[in-house]
Order: sequence, then C-alpha cells, then structure tokens
Amino acid sequence: MSKPYALDWTEQEWISWLSLRGESTYIAKQIYRWLFAQNCSDPNLFTNLSKNLRSALLEKLSWELPKVDTRLESIDGSEKFLLVMKDGLFGEMVLMPSEKRITLCVSSQIGCRMGCTFCQTGKMGFKRNISRGEILAQLILANQRLKEMGEERRVSNIVFMGMGEPLDNFDEVVAACQTMIDPKAFGLSKHRVTVSTSGLVPEIQRLGKELPVRLAISLHSPDDERRSRLMPVNRKYPLSVLKEALLEYPCSPRHGITFEYVMISGENDSLLHAKKLVKFLHGLKAKVNLIPMNHFPGNPMRSAEEQQIRAFQKYLSDRSIPAPVRYSRSQDISGACGQLAMKREAEIDMDPRVLRRKRKLETIPTIE
Repeated sequence: MSKPYALDWTEQEWISWLSLRGESTYIAKQIYRWLFAQNCSDPNLFTNLSKNLRSALLEKLSWELPKVDTRLESIDGSEKFLLVMKDGLFGEMVLMPSEKRITLCVSSQIGCRMGCTFCQTGKMGFKRNISRGEILAQLILANQRLKEMGEERRVSNIVFMGMGEPLDNFDEVVAACQTMIDPKAFGLSKHRVTVSTSGLVPEIQRLGKELPVRLAISLHSPDDERRSRLMPVNRKYPLSVLKEALLEYPCSPRHGITFEYVMISGENDSLLHAKKLVKFLHGLKAKVNLIPMNHFPGNPMRSAEEQQIRAFQKYLSDRSIPAPVRYSRSQDISGACGQLAMKREAEIDMDPRVLRRKRKLETIPTIE
C-alpha cells in the first residue's frame, strides 16, 4: 500500500494526524513552514522537530518531489522542466524570470481532454489529474531552482496555463491555490495567482464563490460556430452562457478578466472578428492578450500575419479595450502557449501524436 503524499495534506489534516500521535497541533504550522515557506521537503532537515517525530514522518508519509527528467533553457531566459511523477507519467512546468516578476506556469493535469485544435497538449490525450501536492511541488522545485541560480527572489506569480484544463481538476487546483495564498505557506497575493480556463461554466461559478483568484478565459473566437470548431467545450457552454457567468464573477475592479486570444490566420483575425469580440466583451472589465499562434508539427494552422494582428489590436484599443500583443516566451524549447507536450530537446520537432506513442513505451514503472 502506497504512503500518503505529505504535500497533499492540508494544515487541518496535519493537525488531526499529529493529535492522534499525541503531538502538539502547533507542529502543523512548523511543517507547513518547512514545506512551503522554506521549500524543504526532507523531514531530516526539520531541525525544530524531535528526532522521533522526524523518523515517523519519513516512515509514514511520502515526501518525494517529482524528478526533473530534462531542463531546457530558452534564449529568452525561461526554463522548461520535464518532470517525472511518482507513477512514472510525465508533466511539465515553465519558469519565466523577468525584471519585475518571476512567473511559474504550472500544469494541473497530465495531458488534457478539451481537444482544442490549436493546442499541442490536447494531441497527447488525457492521463490523469495532478494532485494538489504535485501542483505545489512544482512551485517548490521552481523556488529551489532559483536559489540554485543565485537568485534572491522567489516565484511571485503563478499562472495555471500549463498542461491541462485547471477547472477540470477543480478541487485539487483550488486546494493548491489556497496554499499558495496562505500567509503561513507561500503567502502570494490572490491577484498574483491566475487560473485559466477554456470555459467550464459551472466551475467558473464555483471558483467565484470559493476562491476568486484572477481569471483568464481562453476565448480565441467571438463566434459560436467557429469557436465550437476550435474548442469543443463551446458546444456545451456557448458564448452566451459563458458571458453570463463572467458578468457574475467577482473579479477585482482593477484587474478584471483576462481573455487569451490566439491569432490564427484566416480563422479569427479579421476586423469582422474584432467587431464581434468587442460586442462580446461589452459590459465586462476586460483585457485581451493577442497571442500569435505558436505552430507545432502536424498542425496546418499558422499564425496571423503581423499586419493583421496590429490592425486587430488597433480596433480593440480604439474602443478602450487593452489588447497587448503577447509574443510567447520559450518558443524555442516548445514551452510556449499551446506547445507543452512533454518534449525533450531532440523531440521538439516531433509530431505530438508520434511522441504520444513513444511516451507509452517508455513510461517509468510505478514507484511505491
């Protein structure tokens, strides 16, 4: 029987476990501080705990962080990590330092079942959800890497824009976010934690009630017929239903809702599309990130031309809608928006469907 994963436990679960052992419940805060404030997952180093308790922690619980299979460095300073989870499946995260902030793009699922046509992750299929502890482990690994680099800063911003649909793994993602913003743990502002979704309406409504962190919507088309073709989720939750949920979302008046809009040549880049987008956004405090599509092998779609993107941007800006063009970081290491597919350096130009078959053959045996 496998051991419980220590990083999955909430503070209350630690309190219950410690109470059953006759230990002070205050120790729960100390363990939390070691894990999430000190980024230390080795109980041997928990020096303010008794030796007997440290031995019990090691004996009864699993503490391993995901193993780093490959770390690829981008020319823009970003780093992509291919991680091996406890069961041998692969996940990814991307660390993006900049002058003003250090952003970590985390994954919430192994693969994805949304099937968006412009996204490489969807071509890998869906394996499983990532637990709250495995999500938090990505943040611990990132902070450890920053320390190794001699960087005095820690991760300041989290974006759930890696592999998977975060709201398709609602409970684990929300639990991880709660730890991220907990002052006793990572202590991040809720405005520095962004959850991106393709548009799962019931979960958007739940998120607004339970933990209204910053919300980003992968929109990509203001037209139902076209969006349903690009993003199958729209068949279940069309734009009118999505907008109703967004109008009710308790977002910050300062930040509003961010809309991700991948610019695809001939698909969604005309001024007619821009006009429909303005109509859809009416009544919402919105910013639109215009993202030139990041091509991947096996996909016939291409990015919109620069001239089309700038005309689209101007149309939105002239109507007081902020619309920065976001040129994705880490494109050269297959770590940009829509490119995550568990690739090593030699596999960057590989069709994701071919890579999917390869990964099935090399999955590492489950570690007990």
